[in-house]
Amino acid sequence: MLMTVSPRRRSVAVSDLDGAMAAVRGSGLRLTTARRLVLEALLAAKRPISAEQIAHGLDGRLPASDLASVYRNLETLEGLGLVRHFHAGHGPGRYVLDGFTEHEYLACESCGAVEEMEPSALDGVREAVRELTGFEARFSHFPIVGRCPRCARPERGRSTKEVHHHA
Repeated sequence: MLMTVSPRRRSVAVSDLDGAMAAVRGSGLRLTTARRLVLEALLAAKRPISAEQIAHGLDGRLPASDLASVYRNLETLEGLGLVRHFHAGHGPGRYVLDGFTEHEYLACESCGAVEEMEPSALDGVREAVRELTGFEARFSHFPIVGRCPRCARPERGRSTKEVHHHA
């Protein structure tokens, strides 16, 4: 798995595949077919995806790739500031184009669903953390983990005692 990249590194904002390819070439690296496929998958998905989803060609929408090659290229693109990853609960890391859109995330620990949030939508949470601890929180690398409304619904009707028994 990839090492955590410092959140202080500079991200490279791109709006399309041409911009992403130009950024790779501008860094002095070759734009290999494998790198192009990774970039195409990240753009086509329009949501955070795992390396496995990229390697499988987004369920047939793109050509399949070697998983080790996908990881190597994600690491290279992350080093350039084009890609970032985050961890959603217990599942695999998810990857997005960095600078394409700025989002923070909520992740369901039961079903694995990931919901993108505009950073401003979580300002109240950040303020509460700041008031309690003085800590300035970000949810871009490690999202807020809990249960989505669908997974939490069955337990809302039970008493607290029952929920702890079944947890």
